[in-house]
Amino acid sequence: MALADVRVDEPTAAERIRSVLLASGSLSLTTGGTCYDLTAMHTVDDKGQLRVHAPADSPLAAEAVFAPRGLLAGLAQFTDIAPTAVRDRVRAKVTLSGWLTPADIQASPDVLMLRLDAARVTIERDAGAEVVGLDELVLAHADPLAGQEAALLCHLDHDHHDVVTQLSRLADLQVLRGALRIRPLALDRYGLTLRCEYSSGHHDFRISFPTPVRDPAEIREQLERLLVRVRRDHAHGRRAGHS
Repeated sequence: MALADVRVDEPTAAERIRSVLLASGSLSLTTGGTCYDLTAMHTVDDKGQLRVHAPADSPLAAEAVFAPRGLLAGLAQFTDIAPTAVRDRVRAKVTLSGWLTPADIQASPDVLMLRLDAARVTIERDAGAEVVGLDELVLAHADPLAGQEAALLCHLDHDHHDVVTQLSRLADLQVLRGALRIRPLALDRYGLTLRCEYSSGHHDFRISFPTPVRDPAEIREQLERLLVRVRRDHAHGRRAGHS
């Protein structure tokens, strides 16, 4: 559903993956026939390489230590969940598959640091699954808002729903017709995505910022510029936006 007058600027798939890796506090790791649900047990370095912090006495550590040739096949899955109370909260799934090996540097005697050397990386969204090249992932950076996106969206949803309602006027009338709820779904340096929920189904539409933001402190100014646009369009009897 095309809407007029908005520039289409979005993070690349590689940047989205880096953002999910940065913001996720948990992951599901599958090795052979064993699946581990790990919370606060991983880090990601500045090149996007995943490191799992396994307790030295855990089954996972034993698998890695006794793996043939020191290589343990691993598949790490991250689920990106919307922080706001929207319908169908899963926004994306990121999968890294490759080989787990003990890292050169260990955090402590009680922890075995495992490095995942990825061979394949994919991101799955509503539009389908996309394979991202390893070189792209290394060169990409997480969005500057990724670490604070959840808090920013919840603040907007809970404390400034009037702003969300005004911004929704940038959408086409067809999008808003029959909408029961409109909530913020996603936020990045390029713009804000809102979700319209109907009695059956939903529709997401994206509103690009006038200029990309460099840090969270610039969001207020960009939102104010969008609100000025809402008032201007309303005064001229026009509706504009991007779906």
